[in-house]
Amino acid sequence: MSITANDINRKSWLEVPSNSDFPIQNIPFGVFLTKENIVTVGTRIGDFAIDLGALQQLNYFEGIELTDDMFMQDTLNDFISDGQKTWRLVRNRIGDIFDEKNPKLQDNAKDRDIVIFKMEDVEMQLPVLIGDYTDFYSSKEHATNVGKMFRDPENALLPNWLHIPVGYHGRSSTIVPSGIPVHRPMGQTLPNGETTPVFGPSRLVDFELETAFITTDVNIMGENILITEAEDYIFGMVLLNDWSARDIQKWEYVPLGPFLAKNFASSISPWIVTMDALQPFRTKGPKQEPTPLPYLQQKGKHSFDINLEVAVQPEHAEPTVISRSNFKYMYWTMSQQLAHHTSNGCRVNSGDMMGSGTISGPTPDSFGSMLELTWGGKNPIQLNDGTERKFINDNDTVIMKGYCQNGHVRIGFGEVSSKLLPPFVRK
Repeated sequence: MSITANDINRKSWLEVPSNSDFPIQNIPFGVFLTKENIVTVGTRIGDFAIDLGALQQLNYFEGIELTDDMFMQDTLNDFISDGQKTWRLVRNRIGDIFDEKNPKLQDNAKDRDIVIFKMEDVEMQLPVLIGDYTDFYSSKEHATNVGKMFRDPENALLPNWLHIPVGYHGRSSTIVPSGIPVHRPMGQTLPNGETTPVFGPSRLVDFELETAFITTDVNIMGENILITEAEDYIFGMVLLNDWSARDIQKWEYVPLGPFLAKNFASSISPWIVTMDALQPFRTKGPKQEPTPLPYLQQKGKHSFDINLEVAVQPEHAEPTVISRSNFKYMYWTMSQQLAHHTSNGCRVNSGDMMGSGTISGPTPDSFGSMLELTWGGKNPIQLNDGTERKFINDNDTVIMKGYCQNGHVRIGFGEVSSKLLPPFVRK
């Protein structure tokens, strides 16, 4: 089935700013709350949120097999479970409905009032009920930088890193959408020169610049997925700030890896950009040496050219962009991550989320964490207001943005913005 929604010549009858992340060629999916306190599945064009539940009730999806309440739910899980054919049919239809040449909704003021909202009048929600969350460690530059800081600089990568997409299982209970603040975590740390740990607030709270992909139902328990089929089970992508407490992590991660230092908060952008929308931005990733084992081998363009940036905004000050990176630097692809994840028969369900791991590029200004940007705090970053940062301070807001752009169209993710509050205090 062709992806007509990607037609670069199409224009919408809705006004779309020239630099918008959300032209009619994007058509992402999310969940929002209206001023009437109605939760609905929706999409976005320009600065307008579109109620897909209302569109379905008004029969604008006639001819597409959908359950009656497909878009009148508070998550996208059922829609994602329906699979790639349904996603494509719906996205193509939305493109048709909002095409400037189509008068059906454009000339129906009554329906427009029910279907279309200004973004400023809605509140974005977590788009899926995330059952399971896995975070990978797939940037060679990031893994090398961390290895240099904490281990032998001459052997920064551990022996397994070039052979498998390393990952760990995180917590879905503390994944929140953009705009929800997070608290500085409490935990055990080992002060320098001491042998006994102390309990208190983390002093080294960090962000991690990541993306994440959302899956449909992939397999049954015991079944593995072929690398050639893996991408068919990926619905789309979001931006991910995988908050980290470096001092807690340093004390706890041996021998089983990340735990409380990573699961206190993870923030995602609210609009899921589909893999169909990202097709024009395919690119090759880094050459993989040594050649992966056969079940992880793939040829062609399986990465994506996604520009990424991170800004830190102190309270009552302007933001400072401190990092610019790109998803194409990732050593292991999403297909390889998903194929590896199921290689032992692990079941993956609709709404599961897989984090890319910190995305760092080859230059110091493209590193994806404060740990790397300041090299463990040794080289503080100066912000536009004159203050310095080694890590993230209380009341700082971390803002991540991402977009793809070629000579024809810009497809973006919007942003994930999160404020770090002081530790939670019981009243």
